Amino acid sequence: MKLDSPLSENLRLIEPQKKALAKMGISTVENLLYYFPVRYGNTSQIKNVKSLSKGDESTLFGKISGLKTSKAWVKKIPMSEGIFTDDTGSIKLIWFNQPYIAKMIHNGQFVRVEGKISERRSKKEFYISNPKIEVVNSLPTAVGDSLFGYEGEEHTMYPVYSESRGVTSYWIYHAIQKIFSSGVLDDIPEPIPENILKKYNLPGIKTAFIWIHTPKKEDDATSARKRFAFQEIFFIQLQKQKERKLWSKKNAFKIEINKKDIADFVKRFPFKPTDSQLNAIESITNDFKRGYPMSRLLEGDVGSGKTAVAATTIYAITQTVPTGRTCGNLQTAYMVPTEILAKQHYENFISYFQHLPIKIGLITGSGCQIFPSKSNPIKPTKISRAQLLKWVANGEVPILIGTHALIQKSVKFKHLAFVVIDEQHRFGTAQRQKLTDKDEVVPHLLSMTATPIPRTLALTIYGYLDLTLIDQIPHGRKPIITKIILPSQRNNAYEDMRAELKSGRQLYIICPRINEPDPTKELAVIAKSVTLEAERLNKEVFPEYMIDILHSKMTPVEKENVMKDFESDKTKILVATSVVEVGVNVPNATMIVIEGAERFGLAQLHQLRGRVIRSNHQAYCFVFTESNGQKTRDRLKALITAKNGFELAEFDLTQRGAGELYGRKQWGISDLAMEAIKNIKMVEASRNEAIRIIEEDENFNKYPLIKDYFKNQTNRIHFE
Repeated sequence: MKLDSPLSENLRLIEPQKKALAKMGISTVENLLYYFPVRYGNTSQIKNVKSLSKGDESTLFGKISGLKTSKAWVKKIPMSEGIFTDDTGSIKLIWFNQPYIAKMIHNGQFVRVEGKISERRSKKEFYISNPKIEVVNSLPTAVGDSLFGYEGEEHTMYPVYSESRGVTSYWIYHAIQKIFSSGVLDDIPEPIPENILKKYNLPGIKTAFIWIHTPKKEDDATSARKRFAFQEIFFIQLQKQKERKLWSKKNAFKIEINKKDIADFVKRFPFKPTDSQLNAIESITNDFKRGYPMSRLLEGDVGSGKTAVAATTIYAITQTVPTGRTCGNLQTAYMVPTEILAKQHYENFISYFQHLPIKIGLITGSGCQIFPSKSNPIKPTKISRAQLLKWVANGEVPILIGTHALIQKSVKFKHLAFVVIDEQHRFGTAQRQKLTDKDEVVPHLLSMTATPIPRTLALTIYGYLDLTLIDQIPHGRKPIITKIILPSQRNNAYEDMRAELKSGRQLYIICPRINEPDPTKELAVIAKSVTLEAERLNKEVFPEYMIDILHSKMTPVEKENVMKDFESDKTKILVATSVVEVGVNVPNATMIVIEGAERFGLAQLHQLRGRVIRSNHQAYCFVFTESNGQKTRDRLKALITAKNGFELAEFDLTQRGAGELYGRKQWGISDLAMEAIKNIKMVEASRNEAIRIIEEDENFNKYPLIKDYFKNQTNRIHFE
């Protein structure tokens, strides 16, 4: 057996297992080794029905029977029911909002059940609500040895793996034991240099694999998880620091800045810039002078004025004549994730640059525009794509704003000196790379985001970027009044909104879903939907006001028409998904309702809330929660007490964890490493070691195992 051997050659797999493993991204022996437990159970918690007490967190082994789907008597919630039986008695199992459970498991199967024991007061009988259930091949006779231990050794801990239909945690455990017994760990290479392992007291890779899959004690599991988290973050840092080093060797346009020109441009703003904005402008324009490409991330809350900073720095670029030319300007490409946002930025830039003889182009999937037009010098006009691309290619259009359409091969620039990417985490690395690879001279890169990112995550993911924060709100803006609304307070909140609507203001209502879910489907999320909530509000709550909907499945034309009606105040209430999180800018909309707020991270709630801080009118955010739990209330209260989005992001990181907040798939990081990102010391240590190695040997000639690791590396860690 070898690390790269297909599992199908070493394990007897039936068709459902093959499908499940493919879905989980596991095809080789190494893939399975890197499929780490999500948690650990304890054999001391294994009990029988007779010994149960109310409030126990227990694990039971026995048979399942009486499986059926039904609906709760009062709320009509779909649910599954079953009866668990062992040698000592029976207990009822109930799964709310999970009717598919009764279809996944069959009567008479052996199962392991984990959950908290509850009691029905009326009948004085025990039951388990929403237990975790897993099919097992047989019942353990002596749990420590026969099920989860090596012969002759006592193991009180056992691993619990994330499952997929066809592959159980129990199956994964025994498959990994077969891999261990094959001796494959004896030949596994150690990618982390020995001096680093010793310095941070990390176990070697063979020991770490044994400890993470079959720990004898909690310290072993913790040490192994720490090692694999360090390994992942360390190699991310090596990659990012190498990118940074290579980037600094490339040529870029050296741009001399006239500070008086910049000051005159800023004076034209219809508001007084904050110190944070002025400092950001200075940092970026200083980078332009260096002769090698800038690579900077600009972070700032929604409404903090990032676009004004970008416009000022773009102005600095357009004032520079390319070397060897007596006319024309250096060019800027400004890429944004949605057409709504592209058009709004285009309109903003027209207001910033209309006093100057500068052409501004817009390119999206649905069409192209140019400003100024020949027929009307103060308004843009639609033009053909071919004409716009011709002007961009010969350098006549210094500023081009667009969506993904910007990165197409047909878009060629004459002198691309600056690339600005808004909400840059919404674009993949390859997409960003295409934009900066459009010329031999590498353009300066400014990435911008309103997503508050904890410092540790920023240091890991954006290790190749310099960071600049805008941590002040514009002068004259009033802080948003945020109210946490419990189910019993809903009607009073609607009356507060009605008073604002009567005074001429507008309202967003955000729902987690577009349409109602099918409750019979596996993992269906039961939450408010845009379509049904708009109907309910129209009939029962605000029949006197025009209500419309906005969501991601609408066409660009439909979205544009909806936004035009909302911007013109024809529509008073817009019911939407979190599609409004990015780019929707309506100053008269001063209220936002967020339904099912406990389903969102605090950073996302803060971003959504920022949609209504676009004017100097008092703004309100109504956070509707479906839960009365104290933990939910405490978490949401941070929205009221935190000073800014960055503080909220740090708080949410400690409360919920980075994996849940930001998503492994979004960043390409396992949840194990995401959790480790809470640890600033680990992140800084891995970063410092990576910087030291890259400075010493950027091609890893002295570190052949690191070189091999990068050569063979795939998305091998699966921590679902």
